[in-house]
Amino acid sequence: MQSLDKSRKFIPVNIAVLTVSDSRTSENDKSGDYLVNSILEAGHKSKFRKIVKDDVESILEILNNWLSSNSNIDAIIITGGTGITGRDVTPEALDKVKDKEIPGFGEIFRYISFKKIGTSSIQSRATACIAKNKFIFSLPGSPGACKDAWESIIRTQLDNRNRPCNLVELMPRLAER
Repeated sequence: MQSLDKSRKFIPVNIAVLTVSDSRTSENDKSGDYLVNSILEAGHKSKFRKIVKDDVESILEILNNWLSSNSNIDAIIITGGTGITGRDVTPEALDKVKDKEIPGFGEIFRYISFKKIGTSSIQSRATACIAKNKFIFSLPGSPGACKDAWESIIRTQLDNRNRPCNLVELMPRLAER
């Protein structure tokens, strides 16, 4: 099982948060608030935060800016737009920027979700990928789903002290060819 090696010095990760929604604003974005607060509480840096409508081109504009080599971002967490309705287009936007999928993220997320909401978990297209040597995690828009993903997967994988392995240790090697 995994554990934290407290003898290792913690390495903070630079993280951006993007909320994809036609209805969320800075006043009512509970999922974005939860993620930013959790990022800071874990000792990471919250570099950017934006809210964007469910529109592939609008999502891509922000992602391409954040994925540029001068953005100083290591990871992006997106909340919203992962459902199966016509307006849910976050996975389609990610298809246009991703270099590699991280299929285990979605599988584990839906397993965790299944234990809480049963077969309704099939309605989530939560996913993760690598794009331009940065990690992107795409979560459902509900605060509960964001909490499940952060506490059960992302927090430990973005902690370099996590054993037996973690994503932080892979960051310097993402550009290898």
